[in-house]
Amino acid sequence: MKALRLILVVFGLGLICAPALAEGLNAPQGRAVLTVSGKIANTNGKNVAKFDLAMLDQLPQHSIKTSTPWFDAPKTFSGPLARDLMKLVGAQGGKVKAIALNDYATNIPIQDFQTYDVVLATRIDGETLNIREKGPVFVIYPFDLVPETKNEIFFQRCIWQLVQIKVE
Repeated sequence: MKALRLILVVFGLGLICAPALAEGLNAPQGRAVLTVSGKIANTNGKNVAKFDLAMLDQLPQHSIKTSTPWFDAPKTFSGPLARDLMKLVGAQGGKVKAIALNDYATNIPIQDFQTYDVVLATRIDGETLNIREKGPVFVIYPFDLVPETKNEIFFQRCIWQLVQIKVE
């Protein structure tokens, strides 16, 4: 009889905890700066994964120093690699639609994230990006390290003031 009660208690806890476990990611503690939705397996909300700056900082960080069309001199861009974020959310699509604060949007093939070290920059030259400085997140390709990316196609994929990614 005690064994049956134990089984029922464990089963009941499983039913209560299952939705939380299905979500998979911790909820942001601060203001969310990036929301990922679409074809993803791991969420922390209703069909979305929201990230505050601290959560993005917990991912492995990567820095690249590169020249861009938007700055007079090379800058060092730091943040998580896009491929690491896609892995964390369990992205299952072939492209992402990246959307900026002003609703500007661009499509980026997910294959780019595997081929190149695409940085979701949260900092430039060590300074946290704010909205006025192209933040909260700025998609950057390693232009100087991979010259084939130094063209208009890849420049258009470098969206700043990124706030949403839809995996398609």
